[in-house]
Amino acid sequence: MNWQLSHGFFDWPWWGYVLVVLGLTHITIVAVTLYLHRSETHGALELHPVVSHFFRLWLWVTTGMVTKEWVAVHRKHHAKCETKEDPHSPKWFGIGKVVWEGTVLYKLEAKKAETLEKFGQGTPNDWLERNIYSKHVILGLVIMFLIDIALFGVIGISVGAIQMLWIPFWAAGVINGLGHSYGYQNFKQGERFSNVFESVNIVPWGIIIGGEELHNNHHAFGTSAKFSYYKFEFDLGWGYIRVMEFLGLAKANFIHDKNLRLKQ
Repeated sequence: MNWQLSHGFFDWPWWGYVLVVLGLTHITIVAVTLYLHRSETHGALELHPVVSHFFRLWLWVTTGMVTKEWVAVHRKHHAKCETKEDPHSPKWFGIGKVVWEGTVLYKLEAKKAETLEKFGQGTPNDWLERNIYSKHVILGLVIMFLIDIALFGVIGISVGAIQMLWIPFWAAGVINGLGHSYGYQNFKQGERFSNVFESVNIVPWGIIIGGEELHNNHHAFGTSAKFSYYKFEFDLGWGYIRVMEFLGLAKANFIHDKNLRLKQ
């Protein structure tokens, strides 16, 4: 297997590169929904240290996201949902702004020291986090771009770019935008559910974004590791959790039951 600038170590047909990109970006989706969201933000899931650190490393090289910043912004979203203090509410910013410029809104909030101090507690603060992941965000992205170019040649530049843009579009844009605008609601704002507001389930099958499509269910049961509720709904992330639990690599701390309670 010889390396060439045109195709790196691999010389595949176009559909081979498409499959690789889908596979790589899917790992990123899983890292966000399991590690950043369900585990670090809401404490709904405990991950084996090896799995947890793999996800942290993967997100550093593919997205440049800092755990404390992501967690703090999302916790504030839940605490201030659909108010003027919500970091990315379509109600106040407009659906177009959130969908297409969600990353800008995220970065603006992530720079606020008060947000990080109040909502970012309990996130990783080890030597790697302080000296590598948080301090040298660009370095991770450069490393991944170099790896992509080495493996795939010139087309690796496109592979790296798609990896980097995947989460800003699907999470910062689609979930934060459409997830509070267009879809169906199992649970509506009321006495029992005080943090549902305008959240919706975009579709009942959470596959592309790892289960995050079931956003209304998540707002109803914020600390549940499982996002699906009815039998016709599917949460791919929950499927991964069940497999990881079987392998001893994860433990769901809370899941909802059919009596609208959380059980431990």
